[in-house]
Amino acid sequence: MTAPVHGSDPRAARPGHSRRALLAGSVGNFIEWYEFGVYGYFATIIAARFFTPEGGSEAEALVKTYASFALAFFFRPVGAALFGRLGDRIGRRPVLVAVIVLMTAATTLIGVLPTYATAGALAPWLLTFLRVLQGLSAGGEFGGAVSVMTEFAPPGRRGLYGSWQSFTVALGLLGGAGVAALLATVLSEAQLGDWGWRLPFLLTLPLGLGALWLRLRLDETPSFTREHRLDSPPGREVARAIALGAGRIMGWAAAGYTFLVVLPSYLQSTLHATFQQALVATVLANLGFAVTIVPAGLLSDRIGRRPVMLTGALLVTALAVPLLNLLQGSGTSNAVKGAAVFVAGAVVGLMAGPGPAMLSEMFPTSVRYTGLGLAYALSNAVFSGCAGLIITETIKRTGSVDIPAYYAAATCAVSVFALATLGGNGHSDQGS
Repeated sequence: MTAPVHGSDPRAARPGHSRRALLAGSVGNFIEWYEFGVYGYFATIIAARFFTPEGGSEAEALVKTYASFALAFFFRPVGAALFGRLGDRIGRRPVLVAVIVLMTAATTLIGVLPTYATAGALAPWLLTFLRVLQGLSAGGEFGGAVSVMTEFAPPGRRGLYGSWQSFTVALGLLGGAGVAALLATVLSEAQLGDWGWRLPFLLTLPLGLGALWLRLRLDETPSFTREHRLDSPPGREVARAIALGAGRIMGWAAAGYTFLVVLPSYLQSTLHATFQQALVATVLANLGFAVTIVPAGLLSDRIGRRPVMLTGALLVTALAVPLLNLLQGSGTSNAVKGAAVFVAGAVVGLMAGPGPAMLSEMFPTSVRYTGLGLAYALSNAVFSGCAGLIITETIKRTGSVDIPAYYAAATCAVSVFALATLGGNGHSDQGS
């Protein structure tokens, strides 16, 4: 279902409303990915505090931590279906308000949870429950935020406006990495493991309150106001579009999480890097990611979504193994290693920039929140949420240190075929 997006031309919206929608939509994405980044960056510490009873190995604890990570992702489709259906019926604004409240509460509570040493076996269950709530809220976040951004976007600028969703993902991951790096610098290893890891989660509270204020001031989108009562397309057609959309972004999901979130734990557990070295590498990868996102979205408004996203998927397929080999080389200079992770993030940005607009354009207004949210959530549940678990467990079983590169390359190769099905230049933005 790639017909033109009905009613997505927001000429009825005033320019100030478009900018407000961009900010209100972006801030939730920032908080969501800030937290998911923090959880990934502190995975080894969380593993030791919540998943390592006496006699448990560090590798086993890390696998359990990533299993909790994956579980949150598998609740994203549930959240996307639940909140998406509400968002397509009662409006984008009230649902996005509810989502940010749930996300903020669950993340803040992680910062005050008792550890295994205090609460015993209850501790990992409490953490997992809060991760489930985060998964539900994150599932409802993407569809609503992208709907708001693209439905308020000026004509011919949906790629640019949608790219801000991905850009704030990069900012969130960078923010999480920056906070983690700062804490690792000013606190001792003992302080960081004892109580310092809690601070990034507690910081979500003021961020969430600011996001709530912005969303309470948000107007409903013109497209929803005009067209949400139109007949929805057949369920089989929507399901096909959801599956196709998930395939088109699976490479973005898998490579993004491999290079941007799983990388710190991989560098520490497999290549024996220090916590600080791993964080520096992650910051560089996220900087590369951030640099290309908005230009890629803008370029896709001019030449189409398909050529830009295909270029990114093809580059990851070709470069994943060589770039990882540079990191593994004992004789590789730090400058070359830094350039390698920067490039890895940059090529993922070529897919992430046009991706939100591409998904938005696959669905009419009456099912857009649900459709694009489910496509994104399903792809991320399988290929992002499981990335750390798959990579860590496969390395443990095979001993191969190239697994992250194989994983990113294989998923991007599949996305190449799915992206090739985009009609024309890959967007229906003109004349809609």
